[in-house]
Amino acid sequence: MKKWIVSVIVLLALALGTFWAMADKDMRRLVLNMPTDTDVLFWSTPQRDAVFRSMDRVPILSKSRIIAAGDNTFPLPEGEPLDTGTDIDAYMEAQRTAALVIVQDGKIRLERYGLDFGPEGRWTSFSVAKSFTSTLVGAAVKDGHIRSIEDKVSDYIPDLRGSAYDNVTIRQLLTMTSGVKWNEDYADPESDVALFNTHKADPGVDATVSYMRQLESEATPGTKWVYKTGETNLIGVLVSSATGKNLSDYFSEKVWRPFGMEQDASWLLGPTGHEISGCCVQASTRDYARFGMFILGGGVANGEPVLPDGWIAEATMKHADTGSPDYGYGYQWWTLDDGAFMARGIFGQAIFIDPKRQLVIASNGNWPQASDRQGGDHGEKRLAFFRQVQSAIDREPKP
Repeated sequence: MKKWIVSVIVLLALALGTFWAMADKDMRRLVLNMPTDTDVLFWSTPQRDAVFRSMDRVPILSKSRIIAAGDNTFPLPEGEPLDTGTDIDAYMEAQRTAALVIVQDGKIRLERYGLDFGPEGRWTSFSVAKSFTSTLVGAAVKDGHIRSIEDKVSDYIPDLRGSAYDNVTIRQLLTMTSGVKWNEDYADPESDVALFNTHKADPGVDATVSYMRQLESEATPGTKWVYKTGETNLIGVLVSSATGKNLSDYFSEKVWRPFGMEQDASWLLGPTGHEISGCCVQASTRDYARFGMFILGGGVANGEPVLPDGWIAEATMKHADTGSPDYGYGYQWWTLDDGAFMARGIFGQAIFIDPKRQLVIASNGNWPQASDRQGGDHGEKRLAFFRQVQSAIDREPKP
């Protein structure tokens, strides 16, 4: 018996050694830093460094669904190097930047990587995905699946009938002005943004819908802006209900495949099997930049308009005052006074789009805090850098 036990131990050790030798560097990093808590807000910096490039490979997290790319890739040729007037290495180190891709006039003007990450890797988006989800609303309107964004949300999600969302329109969800009470404090374990992830769904009801329909109103719909990740998750449920398709397949069909993304992406699923539409797409940073190019180009993929006429202008204009001197809010896009706009995610994820300068900046990272609201000034300094990029383009001689 003892010899048998020793043999099993030896075989297990050999198997583990073989796995370790064959595993890629990211997988070894993930194994060494695997978190045991599902709440990313309370992970250590090394854990986030490991998992942000591997979210769809972490057993404790939910499953994911593939967003399939196509056979043809939208080209991103190299352009003239951009002199930003900034020490890029110092900026990336201070920001803990994993990837920075600057595209201007359709050409890559700057591309750099950090945190031992590279162009072949996929980094998680966090709330950058909110702008993806709102774009799918536009696609569903264009396809006739959604009649109007003035329709009531409960027309498309019947399980919300009788709740605080009975008189809330799709437009009010898109602009986060539903008037429904919500707490998005990332540092508070009792906040809605923490609790709704662990909510046990009512039988036969989507987990997000089950949580959101128990909330109460605090203002007349359309009169008060409050940032609510749960409502973006509702938007995703609404799109799936209207189209009869899961978000990953619909996103692949309308954008990812026809526009020419280089790699498959993935989208994490909630406990009842629906994409977590306010978060959690894994994609390459170049493909995040390509999504910016899709928006910059008017929402056209493979020569066909994906969105209704005027949708992007409407979606990226200021509809709500956020209380910030820098940002307003559109349809799940952060707007700036100069006509630029952004998709933003916690811990340093962003797609910055400036139509005036034909500029897209895709940036991924791992800040020490989730956002400036939790301390620090990483978001403020990132915006200052984006402004420096704009100024650098303005200084260049015009042809």
